[in-house]
Amino acid sequence: MRDAQVTIIGAGLSGIMAARTLRLNGVEDVQLIDKGKSVGGRLATRRIEGGKADHGAQFFTVRSQELQQYVEDWREKGWIKHWFGDPYPRYTSVDGMNTLAKRLAEDLDPELNTRITSIKESIGGFQLTSEEGNTCTTGALIITCPLPQTVTLLEESRVSFDPEKFNQIKNVSVSPAFVGLFEVTGETTIPSSGHVDKGLPEGVERMVDHYKKGISDKRIISIYMDSEWSETHFEQDEEEVTRLIKDLGKEFIPFESIRSEQLKRWRYAQSAQVISQPFLNLHDALPLFIAGDTFLYEEDETARTRFESAFRSGIAAGEHVSGLVKQL
Repeated sequence: MRDAQVTIIGAGLSGIMAARTLRLNGVEDVQLIDKGKSVGGRLATRRIEGGKADHGAQFFTVRSQELQQYVEDWREKGWIKHWFGDPYPRYTSVDGMNTLAKRLAEDLDPELNTRITSIKESIGGFQLTSEEGNTCTTGALIITCPLPQTVTLLEESRVSFDPEKFNQIKNVSVSPAFVGLFEVTGETTIPSSGHVDKGLPEGVERMVDHYKKGISDKRIISIYMDSEWSETHFEQDEEEVTRLIKDLGKEFIPFESIRSEQLKRWRYAQSAQVISQPFLNLHDALPLFIAGDTFLYEEDETARTRFESAFRSGIAAGEHVSGLVKQL
């Protein structure tokens, strides 16, 4: 960690886009911090026995001109492809969703494997302390972690914030999600696109065959469980959860040909509510911004957290903070 003009906690899509936007607006001294070993958050891809599978976001749709401009550029660069869907195309990264996040984070030099445990106000900004006891100061702070983690961090810090705005983020419930990952040698009955989200057993949100999706040389299957099922089974033993998921997927996947299996447990996956503005500033005098996929523009009719809401929230926060920084 280092002292910086602006620090962003959380290197998921919102954090990456906030950092890129600050740089594009002439704010060079930006620090991007994440507790994970890679950028991307739920833009996550796992390598399994020579194959790979997306086990967070599988695709994204485009409803805003803002994202459409980027999508056209990404397609020209060969970073993404139209996977399936009409009238709203589903786009996916050609090398796995985490590769798209890494490409967007190039040159941002993120500080990974660093968990911020407390924040306190300092002269002209904030002092951050990591789990290892390291400290740094920053003039402006943008937090893009899952909201329950943000709430916990702020409650354990010495920062004054607007109680009404704080309650807005505190009252958002975020559901968990399980994803079963299975390497199989046999053919699946998943459609040729590699994706199915209709006619599935209760509790299953979608299934993806990553060989058919075109990102894996091996047949790796992701089975996504919906939020209600995941909440119900979240505290159960991993082996039992995996067995239950396999049983639900048996009509689509030849589980007798399984070579390996893994389980991904997302503690915070999908917000049950949204906040109808692209970011919040929680402090009366200092730049303490909260952004992420839960923050939607008021005119966004989907009322649902997704790739695009995270993308636009990060850009909006970055633009606003860059304007404040230039005034100082």
